[in-house]
Amino acid sequence: MCQVSKGAVPELASESNPDDKRPRYRLIKREGLAKRGEFTTIHGTIQTPVFMNVGTAAAIKGAVSTMDLQEIKTQVQLSNTYHLHVRPGDGLIKELGGLSAFMNWDKPILTDSGGFQVFSLAKLRKIKEEGVHFNSHIDGRKIFMGPEESMRIQSNLGSTIAMAFDECPSSVADKDYIKASVERTTRWLLRCKSEMARLNQEEDTLNKGQLLFAINQGGVYDDLRIEHAKEIATHDLDGYAIGGLAVGESHEEMYRVLEAVVPHLPIDKPTYLMGVGTPVNLLEGVERGVDFFDCVYPSRNGRHGHLYTNQGKLNLYNKIFEKDTAPIEAGCDCPACLHYSRAYIRHLLKAKEMLGMRLCVLHNLYFYNTMMEEIRAALEAGDFAGYKERKLAGFCERG
Repeated sequence: MCQVSKGAVPELASESNPDDKRPRYRLIKREGLAKRGEFTTIHGTIQTPVFMNVGTAAAIKGAVSTMDLQEIKTQVQLSNTYHLHVRPGDGLIKELGGLSAFMNWDKPILTDSGGFQVFSLAKLRKIKEEGVHFNSHIDGRKIFMGPEESMRIQSNLGSTIAMAFDECPSSVADKDYIKASVERTTRWLLRCKSEMARLNQEEDTLNKGQLLFAINQGGVYDDLRIEHAKEIATHDLDGYAIGGLAVGESHEEMYRVLEAVVPHLPIDKPTYLMGVGTPVNLLEGVERGVDFFDCVYPSRNGRHGHLYTNQGKLNLYNKIFEKDTAPIEAGCDCPACLHYSRAYIRHLLKAKEMLGMRLCVLHNLYFYNTMMEEIRAALEAGDFAGYKERKLAGFCERG
């Protein structure tokens, strides 16, 4: 069943200072809480709202190259600090010129901090005030990562945007634990800010204009979320993320948290909803004031033959597509739809040919990037509400 969630529209704060010469966010237009903006960085200007394509180990899973990313309208590529530290090593990447040179990617890159691994590798880590002790998920070797280590790794990677090191507590953790965790995350943020300022002054730093985003935490507790948002907003960072969602809570709880938190984050800085989500989640997030999104869904689902279309998802493994000579979606200009049929791509998937997986991932990423392009156009036209309604109605067509 498809439902449209209606968000509250609280009063917004003032816009940015035009005399501020740092790389910054420029708010172009608003519709309710929804924002159309652009974020200028040393590696190029990002048009927002934007979906960041997830390349955990400096590559999109599914045999997708950075040349492909250019073709499918990707603006930002996201990579993982912890995973690149473990393999091949951030020191090696720095020696080879940083992630941009290593990947052959000339647009912005965001690196997460390794903080999510504090959550996802719960059986392999121990959290202390100084940081987190891990056992590598690859070979079991001991790893320590704290705020300073995370900043140094991200500086070695030379990413455009670095994320502050945080703890992402489980959504089912009790409130006392989450409160203590949030307080520690705030203390870690101050250490991240100090270390990045130091690193950006170092002679051999690859990107002396590296930007830092803070991360809001607090589980599903509105009071903890709001208190933390107010606190981190005082530290004048380059952007503000909302973390710790899409980790077990319902979509309704996620939307409620966004409605509570976003009004307390600076309107003149980008807001980033981490690890979210489905096309519906993106529409709901934009309505609530989110600028940046990332999620593994389009690539992960594509690798399993699950494809996004304007009429809802389809599963190419279904026998109904065995003789279907139509493209995945009529009118789509992605490389898969321009050149191949559903029947052929289904055959490739069934035969376990890598090309089938690659074409499906390309289609899904193109679909996401195109949808964000449409959202930006709708905001510019003052028709986001109408666009969202039409898009959701289309997604419901397959039930």
